[in-house]
Amino acid sequence: MTTPPLPGALAMVDIPGPVLDPETAAHLRHYGVTAVCLFGKNVESAAQLRTLCADLRAVLGEDALIAIDHEGGAITRPTFWPYAPSAMALGAADDAALTQDVHAALARQLRSVGINWNFTPVLDVNVDASNPVISERAFGSTPALVARHGRASLAGHARAGVAACVKHFPGHGDTHLDSHYSLQRVSKTREQLDALELAPFRDLLPHTPAVMTAHIIFDAIDPELPATLSRPVLTGLLRGEWDYEGVIVTDSMGMKAIDDHYGRGEAAVLALKAGADMVMALGRREVQVETLEAVAAALDGDLDPAAVQASVERLRTLARQTPAHADLSLNPEDDAALMALGWERGLSVYRDPQPPAPGSRLLLVCERYAYRENVSERGVDADTVAHDLGTLYDVQLHAYDTADDLDWPALRRQADDEGRTLVLVTTGRHRHPALAGLTPDLHVALYNPYAALLVDAPAVITGGFRPGARAALLAWLRSPHAAGPRPVFAPG
Repeated sequence: MTTPPLPGALAMVDIPGPVLDPETAAHLRHYGVTAVCLFGKNVESAAQLRTLCADLRAVLGEDALIAIDHEGGAITRPTFWPYAPSAMALGAADDAALTQDVHAALARQLRSVGINWNFTPVLDVNVDASNPVISERAFGSTPALVARHGRASLAGHARAGVAACVKHFPGHGDTHLDSHYSLQRVSKTREQLDALELAPFRDLLPHTPAVMTAHIIFDAIDPELPATLSRPVLTGLLRGEWDYEGVIVTDSMGMKAIDDHYGRGEAAVLALKAGADMVMALGRREVQVETLEAVAAALDGDLDPAAVQASVERLRTLARQTPAHADLSLNPEDDAALMALGWERGLSVYRDPQPPAPGSRLLLVCERYAYRENVSERGVDADTVAHDLGTLYDVQLHAYDTADDLDWPALRRQADDEGRTLVLVTTGRHRHPALAGLTPDLHVALYNPYAALLVDAPAVITGGFRPGARAALLAWLRSPHAAGPRPVFAPG
């Protein structure tokens, strides 16, 4: 007779800090947890991270799954490795071999410390310019482009020995609100979904070890429940219609799209009954316990034992295909040039921007401090941008706290009176409505590429704010034609 698994076999949790303290270790052991997701709070240095992963593996067991969101661009928790370009920068370069190489390097970074599961690539097709949570995390706004580079990402991860996980199924690209804060609904027909949102997921399933669900209602498939909790979506479509045999993991059950509408425990059981193999029970210890206790009770009654055993086997297989052992032979710094190349190739232009001549006078308008937005790290501040541009120009900085404060006619008069080129640099994840219609001589979109559609000016688009993105910007400003024609930003 098979011994029923402990509830932790079907749940992923997070831990409080950069070390595995005895109380947390006891919590993990008590519930039989085999999977942990790491965040910025858990990361200090490569050596510390390697020790943490080894300590976690000792508690979780040899079938440990140690995961992280390491997409590149803004979604990068460790700050001590060369930063990978964002997905949209790689999509702009549109070189699948480059994407595969960059994502293999991302995976090598993780394997060097013992992380064996990366929650990427993003297969959302970003068709809504106002999308607050996907944006440059997507490879682009067409299914073919997203599928092409998603396939390359999956191949890169497989090549480097780290499990990938596509997200956010069935697609988060055509939403104007964020699931961290609200429950979204997509009311397209099934034919429309097949042609757009679903296409990259369906095309890449044969290469996909794991799928992460979205907390979004898709009326054409299940008008009642979000995909994470929907049996028609997870079992009917993904398992039944498409014959998918890999792992299904939920996105964080702590997002308000779930937490505000369903109890943590109830939602976890609904997700498992719908067909998920693992629920992401992130957050405070008490909410983890609420989830784990609800799963424990369901294991004694509501959950089908055969389905549970199938989930455990799928998770065990995933862990054994890519063990959570650190490879000390890997040095992430060896890939620094590759990452720089990705940023350089991914820099794109919109409406034929012309850089000011080196040595000329600029009036730089930039947000003083870019705040962190949910999953993404905060962007770059105005002083850093001014310092960068000051290596090429005589820069006068006008830093603002909110775009609502901008007196644009006065800034234009000041630039004209002082003989300065008026340059706007946007550094925030979200597009502020007050940016609409501004008329700088040059717009630099250092974070959200779609800010270029609001501002009435030629733009250069880096796909991110990381040092490699800013270095690529400076290279373009020095010599815009040195690398040949730049990709043209095409929002779809």
